[in-house]
Amino acid sequence: MNDAQIGDADRAYFNGNIKTISTDSSVLVSSSRYLNDANLRSLISQEMLRRNGPDMPNTAYIPEVAQILHNLEDMPRIIELFEREKARLPRFREWLEKRSLANFTIAELEHCAPGTLGAAIRDFMVNSGYQLDLFFQEVQVVNDFTFYLRQTALTHDIEHMVTAFGPNHGGEVALINANMHSKARYFHPELSAFFSRIAFYLKAKTIMKDGLHYPEAMVLNLEAEFLGAEQGRNWAYPLMLVDWRQYVDVQITDIRKELNITPVLEAGRWDATNRLCNEDDPDYGIPLLEAAE
Repeated sequence: MNDAQIGDADRAYFNGNIKTISTDSSVLVSSSRYLNDANLRSLISQEMLRRNGPDMPNTAYIPEVAQILHNLEDMPRIIELFEREKARLPRFREWLEKRSLANFTIAELEHCAPGTLGAAIRDFMVNSGYQLDLFFQEVQVVNDFTFYLRQTALTHDIEHMVTAFGPNHGGEVALINANMHSKARYFHPELSAFFSRIAFYLKAKTIMKDGLHYPEAMVLNLEAEFLGAEQGRNWAYPLMLVDWRQYVDVQITDIRKELNITPVLEAGRWDATNRLCNEDDPDYGIPLLEAAE
């Protein structure tokens, strides 16, 4: 028998105010539109509890969850918040009105000198095997909202470059948290929550899987969460509002100074961290840390 037994006194303390509400519905019904979505319930329970097995990568079903979350949004309210924040925040208004997409091509960055943002973007597109355009690729920019969708998808990896939170397990956690904190300090709470909605899901599922299955990854997760929050709260403003086309010929070190992207991790600090939780990594299971004394 497991010694970790929850007793009646525990249940009475935590559950004492639960009220039973009757319904004539023959299916599950809740005051939460998210809980009411059967597909979302299924995907979130699976993605928070499963392992990152070699048959199913860590990134599996992100598009499906993202689509459901977008489908459940109160879009008239989101558009209303866009308009309110445009009136309050000149930088946000200018970003939306300018619609300067970061849809760079390799050819237009050929001239960029070493150390510049343009050179880093070009190297990424040529040598990483990935593409900048990773989400909402078929969306056409016709208004403020569709520009937001396209631009923030295009700039995710650029943010990795300028923050030094690399595209690895630690870097992804840190960048998610940096963006959450920066947006929460800048935007109306309701719009900030919308901007971070999918990030909340990614953070939650990563914490659960690391905590349940990958202890060393969870230690890293906590470090990355802290360092990401620290840097994000120092940003001059959310990086989603940067017109990166204005910075292609600027040294990344100078961009960091201008946008107050600090503190910056030393190069390579988290490069090997995917092996802590991605079971398809050839080095999966090789430890990085020793227990604290």
